[in-house]
Amino acid sequence: MHVDGNAKIKILAVFGTRPEAIKLAPIIHTLKQRPDMTVAVCLTGQHRQMVKPVISFFNLNIDYDLDIMSQDQSLFDITAKALHGLQQTIASFQPDWILVQGDTTTTFTSALAGFYSGTKVAHIEAGLRTYHKYAPFPEEINRVLTTRLSDIHFAATDRARDNLLKEGIDEANIYVVGNPIIDAMLMTEEKIRSKSLDARFQNAFQYLESDKRLILVTGHRRESFGQPFEDICKALKHLAQSHEVEIVYPVHLNPNVTELVHRMLGDTCNIRLLEPVEYPMFLWLMQKSYLILTDSGGVQEEAPAWGKPVVVMRETTERTESLEAGVSVLAGTSTQAIVEAVERLLDDEQHYQAMARQIDLYGDGATRYRIADILMRRA
Repeated sequence: MHVDGNAKIKILAVFGTRPEAIKLAPIIHTLKQRPDMTVAVCLTGQHRQMVKPVISFFNLNIDYDLDIMSQDQSLFDITAKALHGLQQTIASFQPDWILVQGDTTTTFTSALAGFYSGTKVAHIEAGLRTYHKYAPFPEEINRVLTTRLSDIHFAATDRARDNLLKEGIDEANIYVVGNPIIDAMLMTEEKIRSKSLDARFQNAFQYLESDKRLILVTGHRRESFGQPFEDICKALKHLAQSHEVEIVYPVHLNPNVTELVHRMLGDTCNIRLLEPVEYPMFLWLMQKSYLILTDSGGVQEEAPAWGKPVVVMRETTERTESLEAGVSVLAGTSTQAIVEAVERLLDDEQHYQAMARQIDLYGDGATRYRIADILMRRA
C-alpha cells in the first residue's frame, strides 16, 4: 500500500456494499486531492460481486481488502469477520478519522471498530430514522447504533438533523451537508456523456419497445423476504399483463430475491429480469423510465433529482422529504396497493405531472467539498 506520509490528517474510508461505494466515491476523490490529507480505502467485501463494477467505474484504489464475503453469509458472519479485519487495518494505518456511510452492517461494524480503537468516527448520511426496530432490518438499528458511536454526523437534510437533536446529539457535532448521491449522479452523468456510453446503452436495450412506457423496478429489502416479495411479484405481473408497459427489473443477487422473482416473473414477456447492472447503466435506465418502483433508499433520493415519480414498496421509509414534496408515494408491499398506486400514475396524467417534478431535496452536488472542509476544521 502506498500512502503519502506528508499528509497531516489520516482518514480511513470504509465500505462494503454498492450504495456505500457510490456515495463515498466522490468524497474519497475529493479528500485525496487535498495535500494535507492521507486517505486509505478499506473494502470489507460484504457484497463483493455487486461492488466491484462501482470500484472500477469510479476508479477507486483499494488499500485494504478484508475479503469477508462467503456463501450464505449471515449478519453474524459479516459483523464478526469485518470487526476482526478492521482491528488489523486500524492497527496498520492508524487513522485519525474513520469515515463511514449509511446504515449497512459494514457501517455499524466500522463505527464500532473506531470506538474500540479510540479512533474518531465521521458518519455520512446520519440521522435517518423510521423508529421501527425491524423496518428496515437491520438498517434501522445499524444507523441508531452508528450515531451513538460517531463523533461527527453529516446529515443530508434538516429533518435528519432534527432527528439527531431529539436524540440528544450535540448540535456542534451535526452538519447538514446534503447527500453525496447527488454528487455521484452528476459525476456519472458527465461520464456517460464524455465516454459516449449512451450509444452503448441504447444498443444494449434495443429490444425495449419505444412506444411502451418503461417502469424501472428495484427490490431487495430483508424485511420483505417471503410473502411481501410474493405480493410485489404478483403486482408486477398484473401490471405487465394489464398495461402497455415494459418492466425492467435488475434483480439483486441475494438468493432470497433471485429464486422467487425468476420463478414468479420469468415467463412474462414484457418483464425483463436482468442481473444487477452497472451504476451508469442504472442511471441511464432511470432517465428513460416513466416511473420507478423501489424499496431502495438511494433510489428515493436519486429519482426526484431527475423528475421521476417513485412508488415505494415498503411499509415505512426514512426518506420522508420526497413523500411530503409529493414526488413519491408509500404503497407498502400489498399487491392491491402497489397496483393502485401505479395505475393512478399510468391513467391520470394530471396526477403523473404533479409527481414528475424535478426537485432538489437531497443535495446540490457539492456535498463532498463540504465534508472535506469540515474534516479539516475538526482535525
